[in-house]
Amino acid sequence: MTSRRPDPIPVFMLTGFLGAGKTTLLNRLLRDPALADAAVVVNEAGEIGVDHLLVEHVADGIVALAGGCLCCSLRGDLIATLEDLLRARDNGRIPPFRRLVIETSGLADPVPVLQTLSLHPYLAMRYQLSGVIAVVDAVQGPATVAAHDEARRQVAMADRIALSKTDVATDAEIAEARALIARLAPAAPVELASGVDAETLLAPAPLAERHLIPAGESGHGAIRAISLASEAPLTRAAYDMFVDLLRSAHAPKLLRLKGLVRIAEEPDRPLVVQGVRHVFAAPRFLDAWPDGDRRTRLVAIGENLEPDLLATLYAAFAGALAPDRPDPAALVDNPLSARVGGGLFA
Repeated sequence: MTSRRPDPIPVFMLTGFLGAGKTTLLNRLLRDPALADAAVVVNEAGEIGVDHLLVEHVADGIVALAGGCLCCSLRGDLIATLEDLLRARDNGRIPPFRRLVIETSGLADPVPVLQTLSLHPYLAMRYQLSGVIAVVDAVQGPATVAAHDEARRQVAMADRIALSKTDVATDAEIAEARALIARLAPAAPVELASGVDAETLLAPAPLAERHLIPAGESGHGAIRAISLASEAPLTRAAYDMFVDLLRSAHAPKLLRLKGLVRIAEEPDRPLVVQGVRHVFAAPRFLDAWPDGDRRTRLVAIGENLEPDLLATLYAAFAGALAPDRPDPAALVDNPLSARVGGGLFA
């Protein structure tokens, strides 16, 4: 009799640029009983670790990674740390934490960190990316994003935003910060860092339907969030071909693709999509739709993505008819097509 594989542990990334207030927020959240069974990995830049000493509730489940940011020199250490946490948990040396929070360095680019979580075969099986939370400074946020690519990506890739320092910001500064968030992360709910509780901040973010959002600061490349939605379900083969072509044509520009897909073969269970660049997490089905909306909803976040081209590519596989586009059935169901049976993830 084979033992049941344990459910993956939800992972939340807490990111934000230097001085945005991540550690202050984390300190407050760790006093919330909802995080009593969470493990926390604190990363910081520099050879001497300091940030973890500023975390007030240091316990066995909190691990500090010093000497660099998670996106570059410490990727190997991150893997080792996450594996060590699992071993300690499985062996009973630490309590069986129910979720993991990774606080990144203020200089971290989220893309390589997410790739590490998705690409490593063992970590991808035991951990499950459940959200990226970005802390945005209401006073300095717009200027920081204009000056630093990392800050722009941290905001753009977030599932939820914690707006900090609103107590010292003017109304005009808060309005400017909210406008920045609306451009870079239009589907991300915005919470006030000073009052948000752990359950709200670490809850799955809803997939709001948004269409083309032109974004990007002058001289820093354009980051766009593009929503793709369809009522009719996609066949598994159509979905696989869409992802295959998307990765082939747009992977260098694709910061993140996330969402729920209604698959014709299993319409009552949504397929969860999580991709970063060319790396996509293994597809998995939820037991049921999280809300009454059973449409396919995808959000693509990328640098210099061509929205019309992306929307046209998706529409071709979603079944939308157009005079200058082949019927998707001719691509997917035609027995004479060149497609090898089974699709990308079969």
